Amino acid sequence: MAKLRVAVAGAGYFTQFQLDGWKRMPEVDLAAICNRDQAKARALAERFGIARVYGGVAEMIERERPGLLDIVTPPVTHREYVELAARHGIATICQKPFGRGYAEALEIESIARAAGITLAVHENFRFMPHFREARRLIDAGRLGALHSIAFRLRPGDGQGPRAYLERQPYFQGMERFLVFETAIHLIDTFRYLMGEVTAVTARLRKVNPVIAGEDAGYIVFEFASGATGLFDGNRLNDHVAQNPRRTMGECWLEGSAGVLRLDGEARLWWKPHQQPEFEHPYDRGRDDTFGGGACDALQAHVVNHLLRKMPLENSGRDYLANMKLLEAVYASHAEGRRIELAGFDPE
Repeated sequence: MAKLRVAVAGAGYFTQFQLDGWKRMPEVDLAAICNRDQAKARALAERFGIARVYGGVAEMIERERPGLLDIVTPPVTHREYVELAARHGIATICQKPFGRGYAEALEIESIARAAGITLAVHENFRFMPHFREARRLIDAGRLGALHSIAFRLRPGDGQGPRAYLERQPYFQGMERFLVFETAIHLIDTFRYLMGEVTAVTARLRKVNPVIAGEDAGYIVFEFASGATGLFDGNRLNDHVAQNPRRTMGECWLEGSAGVLRLDGEARLWWKPHQQPEFEHPYDRGRDDTFGGGACDALQAHVVNHLLRKMPLENSGRDYLANMKLLEAVYASHAEGRRIELAGFDPE
């Protein structure tokens, strides 16, 4: 069996979920990990059986010559690390947020395209089992003509002076937070389920005074199909769930044939039009990891692209549409108006 040699940059909170995914793939050789704080990298290397640890990406690439670099670091590093991979012709998965904004995302994608390397973005919500099942039901015609989608984000981790410090302390200092770091997941998921967005209207606010950026807000989406979407989010309150971070919230997907509802336990409920609601059984994925195994599914998707030439749905080029939408959301809030995407230039 041909194996894909993978090297990982970064040893923060989320890296564990991606390493767990890599270790589960027989066609992957998880060769090395690097981090400026090598003690953190060594701890993960011991936990996941990774042979070599480095202090920097450049040295790791030079010594390991991986077939894929998995970048699990903050946005400030993305351009530099993708450029290093591009110089050596190495395929790359880049963590989201993708760069520090739309302009830098354009630069990063251009670097990868000029070098002819695969660049995927680690946008994992669309790979969660409940959203994959929703897409399958849409394609099967179960919902009929789609009318609307709504997601109510309530992870419940953003209250008080110690908000986010245990997992991802840099969240407190992000000047653009809820939309840039979290709602971008739903921007991508809404596009995945509903199609392209033609206009957005947003109102954002900061509720917890200890953080720099916004942590609550509403975003209204208008889709090319005529359907609408609503993102209603705050990171301060939680929702009914044993683990609020499993789904991060609740979702309603409405069509002419009925309503598909996602609850906090990742259960799907189907209510045919004017009939009682009942649970729709499906494989909810693993209980012991992030998003029912969303990282596993995303990474397997990229491996299938690289080893088996399967189509790639989370490319850097496609992700630029999400980044443009993100900038439109912030512009709508700043200018107090509806933003049409067709005439919007985020640069």
